[in-house]
Amino acid sequence: MNVEPLPPLPPTAHRELLLAIEQLDRENFVTRLAHATGTPVDIAIKYLPGPVNRRLREMVKTAILRCLDVAINSLEEDTDLGAPPSWMGKVLTGISGGIGGFFGMVALPFELPLTTALMLRSIAEIARAEGENLAMLEARLACLEVFAIGGGNETGELKLEYYAVRSVLSRLTQDLSRHMMERGAFNASSPVISRFIGEIASRFGFAVSARFASGIVPVIGAIGGATVNVIFTDHFQRVARSHFIVRRLEREHGSALVRGHYAAALAAASGAYRLGLEAAD
Repeated sequence: MNVEPLPPLPPTAHRELLLAIEQLDRENFVTRLAHATGTPVDIAIKYLPGPVNRRLREMVKTAILRCLDVAINSLEEDTDLGAPPSWMGKVLTGISGGIGGFFGMVALPFELPLTTALMLRSIAEIARAEGENLAMLEARLACLEVFAIGGGNETGELKLEYYAVRSVLSRLTQDLSRHMMERGAFNASSPVISRFIGEIASRFGFAVSARFASGIVPVIGAIGGATVNVIFTDHFQRVARSHFIVRRLEREHGSALVRGHYAAALAAASGAYRLGLEAAD
């Protein structure tokens, strides 16, 4: 069966897409932290005690719930203000991370919601810069999706590629949007909201576990919670920019075309990687 070749994207759009793919399907927070410190953080994560992991999951869900409340009720405000420089968000989250690093688990229930909310505001400014209309609930929920897209899973790998994650989140976002239109109010106990929060928290929680586990690795612990939080924030800002670049390209050139080029680029990269392994053997 003959497959019709994809119509080409304009050169600038194609370059933007390739750079976005590098962030969305090639890196995660654990990898970036390991590269920055030369230490395998994933090993430390495996040795976190069960009660600590359960407590972290609870705190992550609470942080995401608060961010959802912000996204629904106030994220579209102050649209006339200019976007603050990206380093400002890193500085603020670095300060909160420094406080959390000093006090450890005791401070995390207070520090994590603050850090996550600051990151959400930074993500929203990136979304605006890429042409998103934050007066639309769908665009505001897309800001929250960044926490899931930039997270990981129990192995620290992004087993689901970007569009697979988006597909799952899209169904939940549509359900949540319908729920809000019908009810007109934010109800944290709603099963629809619980499913949405659970999906995001399950992936974002891995990155949070990695951030917390880094504190028990001597090499990284010496760097300090502030520095780790800067890396943490920078990672999600990069993911946000790439996510909203892809969404902008979809608006400009059509979702099917952009998704087709995305899949083709991934397949080409995977083929080149396999050829490299065969050559090494």
